[in-house]
Amino acid sequence: MLQAIQLSKTYGPVAGFTLSRHRAAPVHAVRDASFSVAPGEVLGIIGQSGSGKSTLGRMLVALEAPSSGQVLIDGQDTAAQLAHDRKAFYRKVQMVFQDPYGSINPQHDVLETVVRPLRYQGLSDKAALRAQAVSVLERVGLRPAQRYLATHPHQLSGGQRQRLCIARAIIMEPRYLIADEPISMLDVSIKWDIIRLLKRLVSEQGLALIYITHDLATVRTLCHRVAIMHDGHIVETGAVDAVLDTPQHAYTRALIAACPSADPARRTEAIAA
Repeated sequence: MLQAIQLSKTYGPVAGFTLSRHRAAPVHAVRDASFSVAPGEVLGIIGQSGSGKSTLGRMLVALEAPSSGQVLIDGQDTAAQLAHDRKAFYRKVQMVFQDPYGSINPQHDVLETVVRPLRYQGLSDKAALRAQAVSVLERVGLRPAQRYLATHPHQLSGGQRQRLCIARAIIMEPRYLIADEPISMLDVSIKWDIIRLLKRLVSEQGLALIYITHDLATVRTLCHRVAIMHDGHIVETGAVDAVLDTPQHAYTRALIAACPSADPARRTEAIAA
């Protein structure tokens, strides 16, 4: 199980030029966030832009150091794991980033992009690397894989790039995957392809998936539980149907009311969060 215990992240004022005579106040991006996710489970972290979702995700994969609190994997503190064996930590935990255009090195072809994590872990056999690349590309729907190996990112569509990012993240068979807005830059039809892919990977591999999003339309399809995030706080958690059907917090009700409906007869009133 992956657990976050009272996680907080505060960014101090930046030294240097400022338009104000006064120093900027510290920014509390995440405040005392606690939750857990088990293998085979999908936890949705939901909130508007600026609510702290991405910062929370980056702390879970050690791209940001928490100001306070802990991240535990199977009861062990990840800070201690990183100090002892950083490579072992990243065999367990991987992340899919929001931007499939900016998170891929444009100089690397598909083969190099996918096998890069394995090279980092010390695998150097070219035949083995190629075989694993072909296998994982087939699993994420880039078929036939041989056709894509020498392709560069600018030759791929947005959906294909996101599949490539997912392939890179799962090639080491991680137990925990954090997906930060993985569909926000994709067309509607491609979004559902990626959602179905993530759902299948959770089922087949027993992944624990943390799905960070502001898109409530996809949450019911993919997630088992949700945590609603507002101004750095997790304000409501629970089973997805319970939270979306009978929201208890005013901010959750405001999020749901803001969602457009395909029913022209449906009328909703704006709710102040």
